[in-house]
Amino acid sequence: MELKRVVVTGLGAITPVGSTAPETWENLKKGVSGAAPITHFDASPFKTQFACEVKGFKAADYLDRKEARKMDLYEQYALVAAMEAVKDCGFDLESVDKNRIGVILGVGIGGIKTFEDEISNWAINGAEVGPKFNPFFIPKMIADIAAGQISIMYGFHGPNYTTTAACASSTNAIADAFNLIRLGKANAIITGGAEAAITAAGVGGFTAMHALSTRNDDPQHASRPFSASRDGFVMGEGAGCLVLEELEHAKARGAKIYCEVAGVGMSADAHHITASHPEGLGAHLVMQNALEDAGMKPEEIDYINVHGTSTPVGDISEVKAIAGLFGEHAYKLNISSTKSMTGHLLGAAGAVEALVCCMSVKEDIVPPTINHKEGDEDENIDYRMNFTFNKAQQRPVRAALSNTFGFGGHNACCIVKKYEE
Repeated sequence: MELKRVVVTGLGAITPVGSTAPETWENLKKGVSGAAPITHFDASPFKTQFACEVKGFKAADYLDRKEARKMDLYEQYALVAAMEAVKDCGFDLESVDKNRIGVILGVGIGGIKTFEDEISNWAINGAEVGPKFNPFFIPKMIADIAAGQISIMYGFHGPNYTTTAACASSTNAIADAFNLIRLGKANAIITGGAEAAITAAGVGGFTAMHALSTRNDDPQHASRPFSASRDGFVMGEGAGCLVLEELEHAKARGAKIYCEVAGVGMSADAHHITASHPEGLGAHLVMQNALEDAGMKPEEIDYINVHGTSTPVGDISEVKAIAGLFGEHAYKLNISSTKSMTGHLLGAAGAVEALVCCMSVKEDIVPPTINHKEGDEDENIDYRMNFTFNKAQQRPVRAALSNTFGFGGHNACCIVKKYEE
């Protein structure tokens, strides 16, 4: 069976550094940090009091007010990103075959704010009024509902579900969408991910694990991947969506094409529930699998958007994996962690970072890893590699690889490349 080619024809995003995909991309190129003191709840009692929140978001600016009240914040973000991506791809919604268009999203946690609010309300008031819950509690909370909401909004009847693999969730969603399209199971799929876990429970839970940075006096410089002084990740939120489309279907309707999806990879560390393998074995394998799937050689990759969360252990293991797989070419390609600006969007990270790779390939620009200072080097990291510290770099980007690794040892990556006839 001859596999079909898959291209990216639409992009949408709402992130801590931009309310649209173009705004996000422009601010990432400029090295803008989205970190600031938390406003979603009173974080003053917490060890970590800052995060990368979406700025100035009002659901009523995008969605029917009554319908928005039935949605958790992560759903609202997902719909906003999907609406932008669908508009960007230029579908004629009156004539397109909606039976052949699907929605596959990645969500790591889902409606944690809804769960937190409902359980807190019951714990406080339950003794007096009995177990009184919002009838939309379950639909707002469950992780799959955002994909369902998007399909309902547009009447898309194709494959519809959610992938959950912690911080690799939305890259897994992209992989599934890619595979279904190239197997001929759909003409197009809206894919990506969403997350909104900057809540008391979310921040409290990650703080208890000692996973978050505690630089409350300097939030904008807290996420510093590959620096010796890194002390944990900065939590982010938002959503990213990509429209993946079968090439001939895209050409037939005259769609603009950002890039081509070349291949995807998945693997497991099989090591620890939260820590990555110290030698980066799972990370090495997932990138190797993606290259083999794409039929590409390591030296054909010009940019890696790394997982790079700014954690003491994780950054080292990823660098080891890249060095082991790419050999001498590891010193010729560019590496950067846009989490240094967006924070870690958990289940939505892979979607936003895949979007970054699409734009990097399209514009031949590598966004920076910000917050690195000269002399702040870790003896375990090979600084002969080009981490694109502090300033974007213009260079030919024939192909870009996006890495995402999740708690549980879940690894996923995707490769996009320049589209050629």
